[in-house]
Amino acid sequence: MRWMVLPIATALLTAAPAQPLVGRWLLRSQQISGQESALRPLLLEITAVGGALQFEYSVPSKVSKAITLSFVARLDGSASEVKDAQGRKIGTAKVLRGSALEYSLTLEGPNRPTASGRMKLSADRATLECESDSVAPGGSRTHTVQVFARQ
Repeated sequence: MRWMVLPIATALLTAAPAQPLVGRWLLRSQQISGQESALRPLLLEITAVGGALQFEYSVPSKVSKAITLSFVARLDGSASEVKDAQGRKIGTAKVLRGSALEYSLTLEGPNRPTASGRMKLSADRATLECESDSVAPGGSRTHTVQVFARQ
C-alpha cells in the first residue's frame, strides 16, 4: 500500500500549477486613447510551454488563422524574443506575474512603439483585460484598453 501512495504523492508534488492565462481569447472591445475603436477579429492564444507561456496573436478566418505576432515568455520578467508572421525577430517582451490574476507586460523593439501595461483576469477567469500605454518613436503617446473573452 505504501508503494502505491508514493507515485501518486510524487506526481502531485511535481505537477506544475495551471496558469489561469492559458486558453483562447477573442477580442470583444477596444479603446484607443479613450475612444471606442472598430474591431477586427483578433485571437490571443496562450499555451504552456515548459516553464513559460507562449503568446500568439492571430487574425482568424473561416479556413485558417494568420499569426501576426508571437513570443514565449517566462513569468519572471526576463526578456524574450517577439517574432512577426514570418518568424523574424521584431523586438522583446517581458511578462511578470504580479498576483494570481494580474500580470505586467512590456513590449519593445527598434522603430516600434514601446508599450507597457498589465493583463488582468476577471475573478471568474472568463474575461482578460489588457491595458497599456505606448510611446511611438516620434514621441506620441497612446493608451489602449482591450477586453478579451475566453473561448
